[in-house]
Amino acid sequence: MKVGVVLLTFNEIEGITALYDRLPKEYLPHTFCVDGGSTDGTVEFMDEHGIRIYGQSRNGRGEAFRIAFQETEYDGLVFFSPDGNEDPNDIDKLVKGLENGADMVIASRMAKGSKNEEDDSFFKVRKWFCQVLTFVANVRWNGGFILGRSEYITDTINGFRSLTKEAFNDCKIDADGYAIEHQLSIQFLKHHKKIVEIPTIEWPRIGGESYATPWHAGKQLFMLTIRELLRG
Repeated sequence: MKVGVVLLTFNEIEGITALYDRLPKEYLPHTFCVDGGSTDGTVEFMDEHGIRIYGQSRNGRGEAFRIAFQETEYDGLVFFSPDGNEDPNDIDKLVKGLENGADMVIASRMAKGSKNEEDDSFFKVRKWFCQVLTFVANVRWNGGFILGRSEYITDTINGFRSLTKEAFNDCKIDADGYAIEHQLSIQFLKHHKKIVEIPTIEWPRIGGESYATPWHAGKQLFMLTIRELLRG
């Protein structure tokens, strides 16, 4: 299986500058970028380092995922956002998971041995919200975990993951924005794809505030869950 790495960027010059040298060297020849219209030097950085770039005609992470699979010649892809939250050391684990037969490998911030960026806070509003939506997805579409026939998916929402092109094309992936990863998890459960998780540490963001504001991202995730429930 041939697995590539996708850098998802939108004005991430500080992050990619800090993290580039930490990207696994063996995967750099198999790395390309989908950019949402950066104006801060991110595109120029990619050009200087010989990383192929695909631009988006529409904004949103959902569109970035679809472009990546439309353009790639690889059998599977790791999606990595160079904003500081995601650990480059986990890229190899995400690749190996696909090579070992998984349809999707999720870097979980909730699994045993992982750490969420809110774990040191008293009120973990973002974490709790994600856990509620993850619980709903498991109860509705992964009922086998109750009987021990399947593993409980601990983090259906984190975007740091790998998946195969074949499995992606088998599913109805039409979400926009930050709901794309949650829809991927739900659709893969609906289509009985093999999902595995690895624990990951969510590090502090590099370069200012996240573009995923809690209200905006939370609304997208909630509405996506309702839509998938109505789809059956």
